[in-house]
Amino acid sequence: MTEQVVVNLGPQHPSTHGVFRMVVVLDGETVVDLKPIMGYLHRNHEKIGERNTFLQNMPFTDRLDYVCSMSNNFGYALAVEKLMGVQPPERAEYIRVMMAELTRFLNHIFSIGFLLNDLGAFFTPMLYALEERELILDVFEAVSGSRMMCNYFRFGGVARDIPDDVMEKIRKLVLDRLPRKLDEMDYFITNNEIVRGRCEGVGVLTAERAIALSASGPVLRASGVPYDVRRADPYSIYDRFEFDIPVRYNGDIYDRYLLRLDEMRQSLRILQQVLRDIPDGPIMSGKPQYQVRVPAGESYGRVEGPKGELGFYVVSNGKPNPWRYHVRAPTFINLTSLAEMCRGQKIADVVTILGSIDIVLGEVDR
Repeated sequence: MTEQVVVNLGPQHPSTHGVFRMVVVLDGETVVDLKPIMGYLHRNHEKIGERNTFLQNMPFTDRLDYVCSMSNNFGYALAVEKLMGVQPPERAEYIRVMMAELTRFLNHIFSIGFLLNDLGAFFTPMLYALEERELILDVFEAVSGSRMMCNYFRFGGVARDIPDDVMEKIRKLVLDRLPRKLDEMDYFITNNEIVRGRCEGVGVLTAERAIALSASGPVLRASGVPYDVRRADPYSIYDRFEFDIPVRYNGDIYDRYLLRLDEMRQSLRILQQVLRDIPDGPIMSGKPQYQVRVPAGESYGRVEGPKGELGFYVVSNGKPNPWRYHVRAPTFINLTSLAEMCRGQKIADVVTILGSIDIVLGEVDR
């Protein structure tokens, strides 16, 4: 046995996907133990959320998982709508699901590009992924006025309707371009011998441990547990759509990659049904308000975000701002299993295992 060495990966390191630190104990190149250290990006999100009015919090949720702002809006809107007892109109529900599934596609293609980056295929696959992401961000910009921090959902609906020309753009993306590009990525990456050699059997998380560590999203489903909030506790109008919950059984990096490919295909399937069935009509119940009245009470709104179960716990005492506001951030909880996945692996694999969890530090640290 050689002498054990303690190495810091991060907080300033390109592979840590942000300001995140891993303290790794090494025996040669083998990881004996690992401790994730968060908090470098902590911005006091939840305390600020108790100072803001309910509506002022909507643009703050964008800044949690800043890759998936629409999903963050969705979870928060559901939590407050439960308290207010309002129901969005039909068209608004369809638009919400459309934005959420476009976000899921955007997130997964982005994370696959980054995974290849972490494997050392420096930047070419990433740029291919970014091209598709940009096209979806064009849609977000057209409907919300912003590419990343969308601030698009409102209690009882959405801020603006989708213009006809943008709807046509979405149709072309969903029915033609995105399925084609997904097949292209599948063709180039899935059976690549380097990808398979570096990912198969690496960073394994068993179903039992995934459940014990409260994992959710792709990390949980790639370990063989077919749990998805859209099916387990349907929200909005997800119970109207036909889609499968993809599941893989090896719990390694390769299965987490394959599962995201499967999920993107299911998202396109949902989007095709949305485009087929979306009705005309209003996009807001009631008139737009700058100040909403939220009755006293507590609620928990949760969505199946691209990275896992994203929940917002809100307590109101009838005043203009929440009395308590808490976020169940999926990547923060998914990081609990990082040490377990890394023990016994090589130091070079730690970077890829972290990439396969797909974290965003804005959400981890809040």
